Amino acid sequence: MEAHVADPRSANVSRASARKELPKHFRHNRNVWVFIELERGQVHPVSFELLGEGRKLADKLGVQLAGVVVGPAECAGTQCATVEAFAYGADLAYLVESPLLSHYRNEPFTKALTDLVILHKPEILLLGATSLGRDLAGSVATTLETGLTADCTELNVDADGSLAATRPTFGGSLLCTIYTLNSRPQMATVRPRVMATPQRVADIAGPIIRHGLIMVEEEVVTKVLGFLSDRRSEKVNLAHADIVVAGGLGIGIAENLERLKVLAKTIGGEFGCSRPLVQKGWMEVDRQIGQTGQTIRPKLYLAAGISGAVQHRVGVDGADLIVAINTDSNAPIFDFAHVAVVADVIGLLPALTTSFTRRLALQTKSEQVNPRCGQ
Repeated sequence: MEAHVADPRSANVSRASARKELPKHFRHNRNVWVFIELERGQVHPVSFELLGEGRKLADKLGVQLAGVVVGPAECAGTQCATVEAFAYGADLAYLVESPLLSHYRNEPFTKALTDLVILHKPEILLLGATSLGRDLAGSVATTLETGLTADCTELNVDADGSLAATRPTFGGSLLCTIYTLNSRPQMATVRPRVMATPQRVADIAGPIIRHGLIMVEEEVVTKVLGFLSDRRSEKVNLAHADIVVAGGLGIGIAENLERLKVLAKTIGGEFGCSRPLVQKGWMEVDRQIGQTGQTIRPKLYLAAGISGAVQHRVGVDGADLIVAINTDSNAPIFDFAHVAVVADVIGLLPALTTSFTRRLALQTKSEQVNPRCGQ
């Protein structure tokens, strides 16, 4: 693998000088593959996001997009995943079914995916940067002796057809574009909510290529004794909230976070924070937004007292509307916010809460007086 700090003026020159001739046995690798991740019989949303991104890459390369489904035999969830792969843009699907694949275990899943790759030779393989995806991607890349770029924020194809995978580096202070020059497939993982979900198109079908898993239970070291759900599973997932209000060091002291939470509750949103507040112990890690925390795509993101370093920007770039409040008119967050407010968040947050409370009360009253047709 060859890494370069993203610089359009020098990337092609430095990469050309580093590139070796692609070995002959890789020159026939074609198509873009997306691993369709199943969670308790349900497709993880990141798979749909990757199918949308994979479609763009496949179109640029002039190749097909394939969904790869690995799961238990005669299972409705596995069959549904194949249908959904086509609905979200796949041209064909690869299907591996086996009782050994009922629960995620590294050995059988790695065996299934690597056997498929060796036989059908994809050019690009994408997986979600989830707990399952990260574990599987690392194992597959190691087995195939190919490169893997983790936690990508952007994927593209160069003029020579190479996958350009961009991710933050040096603690999120720089963006680095990484190329896998001399091995295939070119592998990358992308975190949930980084890419947009494409439009679903119903009643779309395509060829399904079935492949058997050549493995027996005795070869699998890991045994699944039972399943315990996460006790935190009832908490709202920041990644899927439509409205998010977050605070940074500009909030001053931990007690001021209550103003943040009240505003979020008033407008029907969730609350979060930047990394420094988690490091101070002011908020739980599952509320952290950014490259090392949650990646979000809300309709409204209100950032209160957040400077807006690259590490944080990566986590919020997909928001439809970013409103930033900061006393520093030169704060980096103003470079990418849609609305910039130079003000003290301590005083502005309660004022916003009061204003929203009045506006929402008027709206509710109006709807009661003039109910919508059909109610």
